[in-house]
Amino acid sequence: MKRLLSVLTLVLPAAAALPVSGAGAADLPALKAVAPLYLPASLVPGSAWFAGLGGSVASQSYESQNIFAQGVSDIFLGGTQVAFGTAGGPTTPSLGTQTAFAPTAQLGFFQHFGGSNWLWGAKVTYSYLNMHGTDDRVRDPQVGSFTSANSNTFTGNVVIGSYQSGITHQINFIPFVGHSFERSMLYAGIGPSLSQVKSSLNNVVGFAAINGTHVNITGQPSNFSSTQWVLGGAATVGGSYFLDRGWFVDMNYTFGITKNQTSNFSAPFASATDGYTDTGILSGNWSGHIITQAVAVSINKAF
Repeated sequence: MKRLLSVLTLVLPAAAALPVSGAGAADLPALKAVAPLYLPASLVPGSAWFAGLGGSVASQSYESQNIFAQGVSDIFLGGTQVAFGTAGGPTTPSLGTQTAFAPTAQLGFFQHFGGSNWLWGAKVTYSYLNMHGTDDRVRDPQVGSFTSANSNTFTGNVVIGSYQSGITHQINFIPFVGHSFERSMLYAGIGPSLSQVKSSLNNVVGFAAINGTHVNITGQPSNFSSTQWVLGGAATVGGSYFLDRGWFVDMNYTFGITKNQTSNFSAPFASATDGYTDTGILSGNWSGHIITQAVAVSINKAF
């Protein structure tokens, strides 16, 4: 009997602590649901094609500019050739630096590496630069000689009313790598470029100082021009901010340089002075490369 009382003394308090069914269960506190923890999804798509429009503030500088001009002439008196002359020389024009607003467009694609935040892509950008530097009244010094009964050397100048050069259209092909974040991505790339370069020599006249007299050898002014698509290279760094998964704002800085390009010119000339007639060829070339720098902003649609 004593042993039974001892067991009940130990068991009854423990049983009283157990939950009971019925009315007693209603007195227990209710359990609260806990929201699951999760990381916010990135607005940057895993992969996407994109296209955008915008504008840039762009500058152009003109490097290694050079003009070479030469003249070769036959000199006649009364229909008989009395002398033969040649002269030539180089000069370095200065075109300064041009800055302007340029409309831009781009088309591209990017894709993440596996499940990482690193990505790769490529884009084609187009800019309507339409900037041209000008150097007015360029003088190209000449040194030459003529052969006749009294052969001699002489000096002179090819006077160029204006020399112009610049890029109208520019297209860059840029492969890039980058890293994405919750609402943005950063990237950098380098690739080839293609630029339409227009340049010209305007109102070109050749003069010679012979026996103390300044003589117009080439007669009427000549004009020369060239339009060429020139290869080059471009490097860019930029960042994109995603407004949602379908739209983003892109901002980038691009440095570009064209290859050194040479344009040739040639034209016949004729003039008459004091009964002497000069006929010949005025020819030469101009060359140089162009550096562009631009900060561009565009609004883009991701597909």
